[in-house]
Amino acid sequence: MAAARVSVPGLHTTAVDTKDYSAYTNMSEEELLQVAIELSLAEAKPTMWQNRYIRSHTQPPPAQYPSVQRRQNLPPPADPPANSPVNLSANPPSEKECTKIDRDVHNHYFSKDKNEVIAWTRQNGYLQVTVEPMKNLDPFLSSIWKGDAKALRKIVQEKSINLTEDNKDGWIPLHECAYYGHVECLKVLLEAKPETINNRTLRNQTPLLLAVGRKHLACVQYLLEKGADPNLANSQWETPLYKACEKGFEEAVGLLLRYGATATKSCVQGGTPLHEAVINKNLQVCKMLLQSGAKLMSRNIYGIDSLFTAAQCGATEVLSFLLMKGADVNTQANDGASALFEACKNGHEEVVGILLSKRADVNKSNKAGLLPIHVAAKNGHDGIVAMLIPRTSRAKIRHCGISPLHLAAERNRDDILETLINAGMDVNFILSDNWSKMYEDRRSTALYFAVVNSNNEAAAMLLEAGANPNLDIFNPLLVAVRKSCLEMVKLLVKHGANVNAVLPTHPTTFPAALIFCTEYMPMLKYLMDNGCDALSCFKCNYGSKTHPSLKPQRNGREGQYYISDEHSEDCIQFCELVSNPKTSLWVGPIIDVLLDYVGHVKLCSRVIEHLDGYSDWAIIKEKSMPPRPLMHLCRLKIRQQMGINRLRRINTLPLPERLIKFLSHRREYFGDIL
Repeated sequence: MAAARVSVPGLHTTAVDTKDYSAYTNMSEEELLQVAIELSLAEAKPTMWQNRYIRSHTQPPPAQYPSVQRRQNLPPPADPPANSPVNLSANPPSEKECTKIDRDVHNHYFSKDKNEVIAWTRQNGYLQVTVEPMKNLDPFLSSIWKGDAKALRKIVQEKSINLTEDNKDGWIPLHECAYYGHVECLKVLLEAKPETINNRTLRNQTPLLLAVGRKHLACVQYLLEKGADPNLANSQWETPLYKACEKGFEEAVGLLLRYGATATKSCVQGGTPLHEAVINKNLQVCKMLLQSGAKLMSRNIYGIDSLFTAAQCGATEVLSFLLMKGADVNTQANDGASALFEACKNGHEEVVGILLSKRADVNKSNKAGLLPIHVAAKNGHDGIVAMLIPRTSRAKIRHCGISPLHLAAERNRDDILETLINAGMDVNFILSDNWSKMYEDRRSTALYFAVVNSNNEAAAMLLEAGANPNLDIFNPLLVAVRKSCLEMVKLLVKHGANVNAVLPTHPTTFPAALIFCTEYMPMLKYLMDNGCDALSCFKCNYGSKTHPSLKPQRNGREGQYYISDEHSEDCIQFCELVSNPKTSLWVGPIIDVLLDYVGHVKLCSRVIEHLDGYSDWAIIKEKSMPPRPLMHLCRLKIRQQMGINRLRRINTLPLPERLIKFLSHRREYFGDIL
């Protein structure tokens, strides 16, 4: 996924997201968000696997997508008038009601406290809620929802009601009883119509499945005793056993297995009851399932088996049990992530320790080319990084084309960066072309990441460990100057950054750093003090001749050669740069500073034109006239003989203090002379 072009550092440095996913591996976060929205608005209930993996990677704000997340912990609204539709997002039910409403399974809820029925329908992505007082309802429905078995028996005996008639969702009265957990009412209805015990709703939900989903143990037991089929699945292929494991309903699991529930059936996403038991970290249920024939190596559609799930969730006891039962310690999902990789990603240090003790392969990369140490460094798990360093092959890291240092620097994980540096990681590791092309600026070093983030502490650690500040296509110094980070610039210059670096995409006749500091005099002077080539700023192809008109801006107005994202074949001259309308206000002070670092020069006609435009700048124009003072020329000669490296360490040289001040252009020196 290479960028189409290279841009100026500090202007466009957006990186392609390299997050690793164990599910939806090829989707962007925007695509995952769209999936989440679509699933929340769909009529069919999203499966557990869809919900779990979407929630793990996207959290859309409730205010923007009110139907994605249930609004909880909110104060209850004032009682709305009967039969009046209200918006759930604006007027959510009370917290107590919210925890009971299962709007993906049923379309109404009976509130015993208020003796009313709350019903809802989807409309334009919102839940439209209607409140109906119980006294207005049909006596038959009222008796079922209240659990009034005596009243229900009387109505059934009168045979005035069709017990097999379903509503628009395919629910018959038996489904309602199972859903609300009224076992006595359930007995009344089954005595009257025993053949309805396995009736299904439009979503293929049986009374048993509804009772399990609502954790009504007495109803589950009675239905099984009366011959309910424990292996009938809903439209998502979720069996009652699967649902019991998903809900952590341990008592129901034992009952269902005793009545012949199959432990190997998977849902539409490939998840098995064992997967769900592992997610809930329920060791006892896992044992029951394996004793009943559950397959240890079963994988869902993402290639995830039960051991991988345990590593993913941090289920240490379950993980140890599965390993004891023969689970593959090096199991991998479809995206190549191993169980160890997933545990490192999620920061489950104890799980990582167990896997390492069982000789899990720390050098197994995922399909994106990342090792466990990479993802641990990226996500800031310092303890795990320390565990992985002595076991991880440096050759494997080189083969991956990216170092953990890059990821730690990119995410500002300073503690991990220090740990990796102290362990001897190569601070000059260069990103492979494939990784570098994922960034518009084609960055390649960990130092560049630190500079882009303006992280002085990280940059200092890398530089002091021997990082070379001149390895990237775009010199990190240019980024620091562009960000006006004088402290970072000083740090880079101190460690040998090239103050005369150029922009490969925008040729100039002068040092590229000057492009970004023409309005910041302290930065300009600092660069000049440390060897920036001031003489090149006075070189002009036209000299005293008339200059051609400047290239127009895109809006048609006359202006300078603006630095843009487009590659330019023209070589920009300094007089063109300072002709920018914004910069031209500073031409006088800029030229004044530059003249302190050059000998005899001749100003071009364009610069003279700018200086003549403001009377106070006449003295600057005179300053450029020959002859220049002998003392000034001597200073330039001495500085030239010293060279850039000594100039950067001038304060440490064994020279008289007055000479150091003189060579450094310090104003106090002139006060001493006067």
